[in-house]
Amino acid sequence: MAIEVRIPTILRTYTDGAKAVEGTGDTISELFADLETRHAGIRERLVDPAKGNELRRFVNVYLNDEDIRFLDGITTKVADGDSVTILPAVAGGALETHQA
Repeated sequence: MAIEVRIPTILRTYTDGAKAVEGTGDTISELFADLETRHAGIRERLVDPAKGNELRRFVNVYLNDEDIRFLDGITTKVADGDSVTILPAVAGGALETHQA
C-alpha cells in the first residue's frame, strides 16, 4: 500500500530535501512509524510520546484535505492512494499599536 506524504519545508532535513515521500500503514500512526524507518527523527517531530503519542499541538495533518483531528486523530485509517499533508501551525504577525 503506497500513501503519499507531503513534507513541509521545515521537516525536509529528515527526508533529504524531498517534498513528498511514500509510506505504508493502515493508520496515520502506522504510517508515521513506517516513515521513521527511512527518515529517522521525523516521527518525534509529529507526535508527542508524553501525551500518548498524540499529534503535537502545533502540527496539523490532513488526509485527503480532511483534518485528522476531526476524524479519528492518529488512529485515522489510511488506504492505498491516499494523500497525507503535514503542515506546521503558523502563528504570528505584527502587533498593531494605536496612539491616542
